[in-house]
Amino acid sequence: MRIRHLSHRLLLSAAWVVAALCILPIAAVAVSALGGSLETWARLAETVLWRYTWTTVQLVVMVGAGAAIIGTGAAWLVTVCQFPGRRLFEVLLALPLAFPAYVLAYAYTDLLDHPGAVQTTLRAVMGWGPRDYWFPEIRSVGGAAIMLICVLYPYVYLLARAAFLRQSPTAYFAARTLGHSPWSAFLRVSIPMARPAIAGGVVLALMETIADFGTVSHFGVHTFATGIYQAWFAMGDRAAAAQLAFCLMIVALFLVFIERIERGARRHHEAGRRIEAIAPHALKGWRAAGAVAFCSLPVLVGFAVPVAVLFEMAVSSEQNPFSARYVGFITNSLTVSFVAALVTMGGAVIIGYLVRLKPGRGPTFIKTVAGMGYAIPGGVIAVGVLVPMAGFDNALDAFMEARFGISTGLLVTGSMAVLVFAYMVRFMAVALSSFDTGMSQIKPNMDAVSRTLGASTGRMLGRVHLPLMKASLLTGFLIVFVDVMKELPATMILRPFNFDTLAVQAYRLASDERLDQAGVPSLIIVAFGLLPVIIMMRAIARERPRHHSEVPAALADPYAAPEPEAQRAV
Repeated sequence: MRIRHLSHRLLLSAAWVVAALCILPIAAVAVSALGGSLETWARLAETVLWRYTWTTVQLVVMVGAGAAIIGTGAAWLVTVCQFPGRRLFEVLLALPLAFPAYVLAYAYTDLLDHPGAVQTTLRAVMGWGPRDYWFPEIRSVGGAAIMLICVLYPYVYLLARAAFLRQSPTAYFAARTLGHSPWSAFLRVSIPMARPAIAGGVVLALMETIADFGTVSHFGVHTFATGIYQAWFAMGDRAAAAQLAFCLMIVALFLVFIERIERGARRHHEAGRRIEAIAPHALKGWRAAGAVAFCSLPVLVGFAVPVAVLFEMAVSSEQNPFSARYVGFITNSLTVSFVAALVTMGGAVIIGYLVRLKPGRGPTFIKTVAGMGYAIPGGVIAVGVLVPMAGFDNALDAFMEARFGISTGLLVTGSMAVLVFAYMVRFMAVALSSFDTGMSQIKPNMDAVSRTLGASTGRMLGRVHLPLMKASLLTGFLIVFVDVMKELPATMILRPFNFDTLAVQAYRLASDERLDQAGVPSLIIVAFGLLPVIIMMRAIARERPRHHSEVPAALADPYAAPEPEAQRAV
């Protein structure tokens, strides 16, 4: 009994340590910003604050509307309607998740910019001069919004499809019986019932929008994300960078608050528990053609075309992806991604297991605090990590210089450990979600049996729980692995000297307008990004619901906590 009590105390202490590390960068940004001078705030308000705000608002409105329309419409069509290629589109519509938005921006800049293939062909065929025609400018707020919509609508698509699969057909049949057309029943019944899931997907897309750095930076669009980087590195004004990061953090936390409210409301919009599924509504003629076109367009624009363009860029660059230089980039990316994913999943296991053993306000608070990082942009987390780490290094250097006459320099700042720390803070929520998904499938009776047989806390975790949830843990590991590989702003700010990853190399080449050469690292990033998407699609294919109530676990909200056992039983 004493050993078991000691194990619980050690687990609680470890969970508090992980949660404190996750909240440290957020607290550091808040303290640094609020402790800054009013002159810095005034200078920001007079110069760039309102421009950053207006541009960010424009992006948020356009991306939110576009992701909601495309994601919800596509989810409804493949779930409820019958048209040619419906089963194929169920998979294809999720593929753009493999793309970072900045890679999509590189591909379309190469395709649509003035020296690109499209405008060059137009000038050759029509005999136009450079000033004889007008062509939409891809390097604009609208262009950045289109890139972000193409890679972020799958958030809405997956969550909306899960909501439509969970809906009882009773309300939909009642609307049809009362004379409503399928379109009217969709708008008046199905959409309101799925509203919390759709809103949750939109909020996730918006949080990625305000966090984006690579796309807006490449297109020359000034947002808070680019302003933080410029203030820190271009102008050397750390106070301004911290205050801009604080503003962006407030917006992100507000979006999290909205998402939490919608998630809570999701439990109160079920309209029955009928077993049968909605009979597919067969589309014919122009309606079927319209459905195919609606589902094809985001797949073509968000996946097929950019893959073809990147492949052409990679081939024309004549770069060897197997050269020693690129092997170094790949090795750096794989190393830091593997270590970060391993550390993050380890922290998630500690916190998630504490909640499993000791459900209550304390462990739940720890879990909530540890998961806040997913809402904070990478640039903000990077600033929050640098502030305390630089302070620690400076204090240690001053102490060693005063006592022993030795200058230690920067021991922590600029090391890979700090980079892994930032990744852990950023993606802990994803790891916790995967742990919860696996743990929710293990009945509490298993714990009671293990205790009866004398298993300690650690033994029960290693011999019972981890083997039963290895698939969920592997999925979470791969998702964090790929997210780390795609992460750009935190890597740009925190990477060690002469430590370049594939994302940094692609950004550097694109910034130098060497877009053809940027195709090679971009294509490698996309190839790795397909891993979790393929795993998710295979899980959906294996668990395709035969009845309405059987919703695949792979379609669940990645950030939603599992329902209590008693509630699921009811």
